[in-house]
Amino acid sequence: MNPSADLVNKLWRLCALLRKDGVTYHQYVTELTYLLFLKMASEQKDESRIPEQYRWSALKGASETEVLQRYKQALIDLGDGEKVKDRSVVAIFQNAATIIRTPANLRQLIDAIDGLHWFSEERDAFGDAYEGLLQRMAEETKRGAGQYFTPRTLIEVMVDLMQPQPGEVIQDPATGTGGFLIAANSYMKARSDDYYELSPKQQAFQLREALRGIENVPDTFRLLLMNLHLHAIDPDHIDLADTLSPAGQRAQFKHADLILTNPPFGPAGGPPTRDDLTITDRVSSYQLPFVEHVIRALRLGGRAAVVVPDNVLFDDGRGKALRQRLMSWCNLHTILRLPTGIFYAQGVKTNVLFFTRADDEAPTQDATLEVWIYDARSGAPSYGKTNPFKAADLADFVAAFGDDPLGGAARLYQGEEGRFRRFTREEIAARGDNLDISWLKDTSADAEDGLDTPEDIAAAIQGHLKVALEEIAALVAELEGDTGEAESAEAAE
Repeated sequence: MNPSADLVNKLWRLCALLRKDGVTYHQYVTELTYLLFLKMASEQKDESRIPEQYRWSALKGASETEVLQRYKQALIDLGDGEKVKDRSVVAIFQNAATIIRTPANLRQLIDAIDGLHWFSEERDAFGDAYEGLLQRMAEETKRGAGQYFTPRTLIEVMVDLMQPQPGEVIQDPATGTGGFLIAANSYMKARSDDYYELSPKQQAFQLREALRGIENVPDTFRLLLMNLHLHAIDPDHIDLADTLSPAGQRAQFKHADLILTNPPFGPAGGPPTRDDLTITDRVSSYQLPFVEHVIRALRLGGRAAVVVPDNVLFDDGRGKALRQRLMSWCNLHTILRLPTGIFYAQGVKTNVLFFTRADDEAPTQDATLEVWIYDARSGAPSYGKTNPFKAADLADFVAAFGDDPLGGAARLYQGEEGRFRRFTREEIAARGDNLDISWLKDTSADAEDGLDTPEDIAAAIQGHLKVALEEIAALVAELEGDTGEAESAEAAE
């Protein structure tokens, strides 16, 4: 077995120590974040940033009567910028609190972690293990984890196709646990001898400036910071903020060379509060304003790969206006219709939009002349815990896409019987700018028929119902907004 995978399994089994106290999987991984940070610092001989009384050896040597109190105080002090000067440590422990109730459980957890075989020489091994924990959490908590954990297989395919390059500004405005940024960093390191081929100035840019991200959920932000830290990434432009608020307009989140993201699906807590989202400013869903953010945040000539649910392809009203803006300002060269079941929220139908911002600020004609659509959904097998989604499942799409990240490689039109077809801008306009185009028999509506476990089947049914309710809620909210605008107009008259 892979050493990292073996370590993940052992760490995951430790959850049994806390589950009887009602601890959720998310709480457990968050708790492990604190302990693993201290353990890693010890393994890496990098404890100078941590006060001596809170180092791993001090916790390990504390008596059972004092260990929990010492640990609680450590969480408070390590998140205090007055007591700890290292800002990355403070950020990870900011507002940290333990959910462990008894000293005996904490002692068991510390002893179990200390007894595992660690990888003292390779920091990335810690990162791989932590990524594995995040994936296990997403698999076990289908009801919510999928919103911030994108399957790593899909991330790697998107990164490989977009070919991030050293010197580029790479952004994820819905960063989650950092999968896209970590994969992009790994891609660039592998092609530049871990950045040793770069000049000192270029190396500094890669380590501190190149990666930009925003995450709005404090607990997820903590997991994100830990994940980046374990992968030796400590950038300056990772913010705890709402992309759809004025924070998303900051200079550091403009003029990106490459945006890779999987925005949240479903209704927002409220409409965007930014004054530049002129198309989606009153839309009661996350995905549409996030797509508008991506369009506006790209530099001229910049490229993007964005995961979106099906409704982005066919919604009328502001959804249609957004697609028109997308095809006007950007070359939407490729749409990948993904199989169902690859996200941990079963039953959700998703796509990846690949597009490039036009070289002109306001093109006089549509930048999109044709859109290539690859249908990986129709006739696809059911994916779940018993049949995980693999890179090989998208190998044909990768070959069809070609080696140009801007979508300019020679492509083979496969006709009505094939999976890869080209549609001209005129053909799309004739469809009312509806991009929800399928031509093969789509069996994905019955995706749960092939699932094996009751958990997967229940999650699939729940996913269908959740998506339907969210679409209805968004429609009602938009209709109410349009009614309000009409009433205001009448009053003004």
